[in-house]
Amino acid sequence: MNKDWKKLKQSKDGIPTYDSLYPYILLVLKDESERTNKQISKAVFEYLDIPSEIIGIKYPKYPDAEGVLENRFSFALSDLYKAGAIIRPRRATYTITESGIDLLSKNKDTLTKDILKRTPEYKKYEAEMKVRNENDNILADEVNDEDPIDERIRIVEFAKKVNNEVATELLDKIRNINPYFFEKLVIDLLDTMGYVGPNGNAMVTSKSNDGGIDGIINQDPLGTNTVYVQAKRYKEDNIIQRPDIQGFYGALAGINADRGVFITTSRFSKSATEYAMRQGIVLVDGIQLTDMMLKYKVGVQTHKKIELLKIDEDYFEENNLY
Repeated sequence: MNKDWKKLKQSKDGIPTYDSLYPYILLVLKDESERTNKQISKAVFEYLDIPSEIIGIKYPKYPDAEGVLENRFSFALSDLYKAGAIIRPRRATYTITESGIDLLSKNKDTLTKDILKRTPEYKKYEAEMKVRNENDNILADEVNDEDPIDERIRIVEFAKKVNNEVATELLDKIRNINPYFFEKLVIDLLDTMGYVGPNGNAMVTSKSNDGGIDGIINQDPLGTNTVYVQAKRYKEDNIIQRPDIQGFYGALAGINADRGVFITTSRFSKSATEYAMRQGIVLVDGIQLTDMMLKYKVGVQTHKKIELLKIDEDYFEENNLY
């Protein structure tokens, strides 16, 4: 492995690019169980003997923020995560995976973004992002600064793209949580969306004897309007088929219920969707689920707010005294 930072790919300001950091991040994680972003960057700085004057370069408009190179680790970590080379076992900590060890072993310091993008995990990520971006009418992966499109529209497009990336990562996280916690998450979401009603209640059913019903939402105190929920935490390639929906319909029929919602982290087959429509069962797939979580702020929080101002023409009309 190269140990000379000067041999790394650099941007025009002489700072190593974020993609040049991939192999060194994997290298410093290889012998440690977990490290934070700061611990990773510090170890890489030491390994490559990057001088303090390079580490200390700041963005001209943000002299009080972290350095440019430090910031680039976030982008590198994000790409490695998308490729399944690293995981986040806990908040703000990273650890290498078997896939990451294999990528490092095969490519060493020649590991590039093109190689990462060929991994099955990265391909799945891009496929999901394509669906989300098409749903939001985001046509380009990047915004061209020379495009004459209105600046406000560009900001909105960028915000949508960032939120879609968050939603995609959120769905991956949900697919790996405890199944019972997933059921609770679904009920929390429906409650936050207002399905419980002002005097109703919501609950997750017993783990051992749910009879095919994972959650119950009583929309009024007497339970005269009740919604029954089934929640399946599946991997993206485990598609919900018609028999799964038939089983849920049977569970509903067993308690004389006529209102059901089937929620999954996966997708539904065409036959499952058609059967559910005939039986009046509402289906929510993984993309819809995380879109709703972002909309109703369940499992996420606002990171930054940008205020766009415009002239209040009414004010000037009302106060035009001359």
